Amino acid sequence: MTRKTFASLCLALTMALPASAQSYDRVVQAEVLPGWRMEDGHHMAAIRITLNPGWKTYWRAPGDAGIPPRFDWRGSGNLRNVDITWPTPEVFDQNGMRSIGYAQEVILPLRIAPKRAGKPVKFKAHLNIGVCRDICVPQDIKVTASLPPDVTKRDPRIAAAMAERPLSETEAHVHKATCRLSPTTDGLRIEARLQMPSAGTPELAVIETDNPQVWVAEAETRREGGTLVATTEMMHVGGEPFMVDRSGLRFTVIGSRQAVDIHGCTSG
Repeated sequence: MTRKTFASLCLALTMALPASAQSYDRVVQAEVLPGWRMEDGHHMAAIRITLNPGWKTYWRAPGDAGIPPRFDWRGSGNLRNVDITWPTPEVFDQNGMRSIGYAQEVILPLRIAPKRAGKPVKFKAHLNIGVCRDICVPQDIKVTASLPPDVTKRDPRIAAAMAERPLSETEAHVHKATCRLSPTTDGLRIEARLQMPSAGTPELAVIETDNPQVWVAEAETRREGGTLVATTEMMHVGGEPFMVDRSGLRFTVIGSRQAVDIHGCTSG
């Protein structure tokens, strides 16, 4: 691990500690938008998070200066699984470090699969999220709602949030995604080459793995004509050896015009 990376991690941990001289109560509120039941039997709902002026919260990959959000659906009734749609986030510069998230408000659409079709869903969610202004503060929030099966009218707020998701590879005309892995002292180095039109200068690539025990550093991103090149390092949080499944890698390109969601890469 480089000194810069280690310093970034230490600063992020320090920022997560609330200052005892200030009160951060009620800076964030959350509610469930009950949504509607879809023709395929799934229920589309959402969690709406609102923050006081000047505060922000984080995307699923928050950057070194952020706190990754966690969601727990235990205690819900008639719920099989939940898929979250993440709207395109903003990129913030925080004390010289990059963080990725949302200011003021974010609506997270939830595609909920009931265990029993045509029956209500008793929805419970426990949110563990970070909120930041001058420092970052962890917040625990619990929300509940009853999701009836007979409501079919779409909520325009949820529909608008779904439309704000990053474009798919097909929609963004991504031609090819390759990646080259090589060993380092602490883990692996990855160079991803994404053949795609520009998403708008500046472009930022975020790389994620399907293994929550593997930490991925912020990527250095550059353009080589029609190819976006992103380079970074990965390491196991426990210092253990690990393997990377290329099909489980995820690349999100955030540009000034649009964002693009790319799943998997081939050997390059």
